[in-house]
Amino acid sequence: MKKWNQAGPIAHALLVALFVLVSISALLPLVFVAIISLSSTESIAVKGYSFFPMEWSLDAYRYMWTRLEYIGHSFLVSCLITLVGTALSLGLISTMAFALSRREFRLRKLYTAIVVIPMFFGGGLAAGYVVNTQLFHLKDSLWALILPGACSSWYILVMRNYFRQNIPGEMLESAQLDGASIFQVFWRFVAPVSAPVMITVGVFEAFGYWNSWYYAMLYLGSNHQELFPLQYVLYHLQKNVEFMASNENISGAVMRSLPTESFRMAMVVITILPILVSYPFFRRYFLKGLTVGAIR
Repeated sequence: MKKWNQAGPIAHALLVALFVLVSISALLPLVFVAIISLSSTESIAVKGYSFFPMEWSLDAYRYMWTRLEYIGHSFLVSCLITLVGTALSLGLISTMAFALSRREFRLRKLYTAIVVIPMFFGGGLAAGYVVNTQLFHLKDSLWALILPGACSSWYILVMRNYFRQNIPGEMLESAQLDGASIFQVFWRFVAPVSAPVMITVGVFEAFGYWNSWYYAMLYLGSNHQELFPLQYVLYHLQKNVEFMASNENISGAVMRSLPTESFRMAMVVITILPILVSYPFFRRYFLKGLTVGAIR
């Protein structure tokens, strides 16, 4: 077995080359997007998307700079939505998953079915809009950008399985015999032990909140721009650039100077930059959470 589990020099070199190619293929689109965002409008018009543009330009980022106050405020709104939404999601998902993982909970099968049903059958966009605006009165508020996506059935099931496989029942019983309440058991014992899956689910939820713009379009009116998140603001700016570029009343020189294509790529750079910066801090927990339970 030891012989078959070892790779020879040639096989090792081939595996290294393979993983290097995979890594390059993953990073290449990001580099390509950054290059296009720094390309001039004339270069894109002549050569199209290219790794080697005819001329470098910061026009897309200069256009963003002219809207710095607007973009900066929306950036803070997105940070607030991401932090509050992620914390709320983890609280709801982890407590629900913990309850469903306990075999002594008599209604666990009923509530598991209630959690699973929305994964196959949705209430529909119209019904969801009516419930959120007429019943919960979330329209034109930050809660409209947080609550609709605060609880995921899929992550509840993932975390439930983690609790079942990795939280010893004897530990929980010992804590309860020592007088700890069920909430103390969860926050003092279960949550610290479950850091890998907590951080993994939290990262995915944070990415979802950070990239979300659809709820803003659905629930926020045009007179509430102070609540617009970053992605929705960038979406608006892109539409404005495209409108000016296609408007016949604008002179041809102005139209040619508008960084339509490079601005679209600059939007992608601005959106993914915080994710790229924050990912290394969570990588260890993220990988551990993805592989948890694989050996079992």
